[in-house]
Amino acid sequence: MTQTFRAVPILRIFDEAKARAFYLDFLGFAVDWEHRFEPGAPLYMQVSMGGMILHLTEHHGDSTPGSTVFVATSDLAAYHAAISAKGYTHNRPGLEPAPWGGRVMEATDPFGNRLRFWEDG
Repeated sequence: MTQTFRAVPILRIFDEAKARAFYLDFLGFAVDWEHRFEPGAPLYMQVSMGGMILHLTEHHGDSTPGSTVFVATSDLAAYHAAISAKGYTHNRPGLEPAPWGGRVMEATDPFGNRLRFWEDG
């Protein structure tokens, strides 16, 4: 029997507007779906980009802020240039050589979660 597994990181957010500005406007994710148990209840939503899926949650018990998601990717220089051109004032990630080889770019969201984009070099 062959099984397939796919991990979907859950990241804690505290402010919907800041989360949308960072994940959608700056990094380029799209919203796949949103859920609230009732109006005014905490938001839980799925965002995706290039095959990567993240769940963002305002629910206090779902996850802990300050997590890191390691993202293997290709053409990191082009992605870095595209997001740098947006002029997002709260985060300006650099493109650096990774100590283990390749290149890395780390973007930290307004809640302390890090997306560590890496390209083998």
